[in-house]
Formats: sequence, structure tokens, C-alpha cells
Amino acid sequence: MGGGNGQKAKMAREKAQEKNKASKGSQLDTNKKAMSIQCKVCMQTFMCTTTEVKCREHAENKHPKTDVLTCFPHLKPAS
Repeated sequence: MGGGNGQKAKMAREKAQEKNKASKGSQLDTNKKAMSIQCKVCMQTFMCTTTEVKCREHAENKHPKTDVLTCFPHLKPAS
């Protein structure tokens, strides 16, 4: 019926382990590190998985007077 010290310690360990698992679920730091593409005109950052189409779209919409390659020098010139 009554739990001994060993049982209480085990329950405390399991409870603490569940608490620690919940706090590891945050993606905020990972998302900040993934923002590796940056517009050189307005310094807006984009995820590393952003496509060339999205970069060109940003440049055309936000900076119509500047060249796409000025905003994103990593892109290859269109042939």
C-alpha cells in the first residue's frame, strides 16, 4: 500500500523527465539559425530553403527599381 523512498524517487525522476521533454520542443532557435538568405537592400532574412522564385518575387515587389542580383547576389543571372 504505502510507497517507500525508492518509489517516491522513481516517481520524482519520471515527473522531472517529462518536464524536460516538454521544454525541448521549441523551434525558435533553430528557425533563427535557418534564416541564412538575406536581401542586401532591406536586410530582410529568408529561410535557407527559400526558392529562387521567392527571392525574385521579393525583389520585384519590394525593390522594383533595383536589380534582382543587387538584392540577392547568390542567385545566378538569368540567361
